[in-house]
Amino acid sequence: MKIEPFTIAVPQAVLDDLRLRLANTRWPDDGAGWEYGTALPYMKELVDYWQHSYDWRAEEEKLNTFAQFRAEVDGVGIHFIHERGRGPDPTPILLLHGWPDSFYRYHRVVPMLTDPARFGGGPADSFDVVVPSIPGQGFSDRRAMTTDDTADLFARLMTEGLGYGKFVAAGGDAGTLIAQSLADRHADALLGIHLTDVGYPDQTTDFSTLTGPEIEFANYIGQWWINEGAFNMVQSTKPQSLAYGLADSPAGLAAWIMSFMASGTTGEELEKRLSRDELLTNITIYWVTQTIGSSVRRYYLDAHAPPHPWQRTPVPAAVAHPPRDAPLPREWAERRVNLEHFTEFPRGGHFAAWEEPLLYAQDVREFVGELRNS
Repeated sequence: MKIEPFTIAVPQAVLDDLRLRLANTRWPDDGAGWEYGTALPYMKELVDYWQHSYDWRAEEEKLNTFAQFRAEVDGVGIHFIHERGRGPDPTPILLLHGWPDSFYRYHRVVPMLTDPARFGGGPADSFDVVVPSIPGQGFSDRRAMTTDDTADLFARLMTEGLGYGKFVAAGGDAGTLIAQSLADRHADALLGIHLTDVGYPDQTTDFSTLTGPEIEFANYIGQWWINEGAFNMVQSTKPQSLAYGLADSPAGLAAWIMSFMASGTTGEELEKRLSRDELLTNITIYWVTQTIGSSVRRYYLDAHAPPHPWQRTPVPAAVAHPPRDAPLPREWAERRVNLEHFTEFPRGGHFAAWEEPLLYAQDVREFVGELRNS
């Protein structure tokens, strides 16, 4: 497997074109506010900041402080961070992002796991951290793949490419699905999985077996899909039609991503937890890599893949529940995974590793410490 060092270096012409497109944005008429989607006043402010104040080169320099690589795995180019732990025997961990975030979800967490002595842990708690860009996203090839195919690809990267006999897989959102697929398809390579969500009740669920808290959870999820789930339906059925507009208009791309980054709240509220520069770095990664089309196409591929029966695997699992996410009861987590560690975070939302990196890193360290002791 060919692995080569990688440095992010976006051509200046791409950045110049971005600013020109932002300057020439054609705005829609005003809606009623965030209940209609991303609010127009917020978008005008965000686009103005993106055009005149945001500094991609400064963010690019920060990203390039991480050791980054590109590997060709089964003909697919995969970008990934690979930072070695500062300890006597670091545990390998694969951190898996989702949509509409990117590998950038974990930029705060990486040093907390590689060098835990700086953040309240000890050298024995260190990790070798691998953070790949999902195929079709970030600086990986613009090639959408199903969850199972992605899991197979990452298993090969970790074991054959990087030489780890066993590793921990951790993630949220689509990263949860990939981690669960790894547990199902490559259990012999896993020490455990750490998740911030574990899937939702659906048409395959026997609702007669659910507890009261699980019914509450199911009702919450059902209402969430009605209010917030349009993206999934569009991206699972007509991703190409959506891609034309998002690939052509950076303002349109930002509005679409922000609508779901801020799901259930507002951009102004989200910026209390994630800075505007950070939000724009994530969006800009989609723009400069031209991956919005391939990123949404993955939804179509998963929706049209042959049925894959879900099964609870014996791989040890931890679940950390952030309070701003759906009201996940412990008993639902126990149905879905071999639960050995469950944590109710005091703060944080769907992007917990990004929003509350200290809490996230501490919980990962505690779970892996328990695995080590057992």
